[in-house]
Amino acid sequence: MITKIIGLTGGIGSGKTTIAQYFKSQGVPLYIADDEAKKILNTPNAVKDIVNAFGESVLTGGLPDRAKIAALVFNSPDKLQILNSIIHPKVLEHFKEWLEKQKDTKFIIKEAAILFESGSYKDCDKIILVTAPKEVRVDRVMQRDGVTREKVLERMNAQWEDEKKTKLSDYIINNIDLENAKKEALKILNTLKKILN
Repeated sequence: MITKIIGLTGGIGSGKTTIAQYFKSQGVPLYIADDEAKKILNTPNAVKDIVNAFGESVLTGGLPDRAKIAALVFNSPDKLQILNSIIHPKVLEHFKEWLEKQKDTKFIIKEAAILFESGSYKDCDKIILVTAPKEVRVDRVMQRDGVTREKVLERMNAQWEDEKKTKLSDYIINNIDLENAKKEALKILNTLKKILN
């Protein structure tokens, strides 16, 4: 049996991680790409590559400082591409190893913020997009991260628009009210169980 990969994504503040955790609570193995990327960033290989690319000024205490790196790559597509070319292949390798261990599972959920932007959506069998109105998302992120509206909008603008993602997604969960969103997630889960053999 080949384990199917269900991609789960959504823009910043959409609540995709909350929905991902809900799927996990229903017994679906969950891989959170962003969490793994953070761990991989601190591995000796990645540290060496980061220093070679950006110099030692992006380190704090001998490890990559995510805030410094974010500031460096934020308005520079070239530097962002270099960073992604260091981290993405390592995350992909880690994901493949993890997937090997899920052999007895019909499908898994792979949660990634930039599933589309990174191109990794092409490896998914189905895609679930979590959406929410822009203002709701802005408020959520301002409260969660204690940042200004401008900062949130900057981060939003670095991601694809929901309209563009919707066209490439199989299922949409509109996450305004969490209880309703969970009901939607459960419906999708039941559908996936039926169609994925």
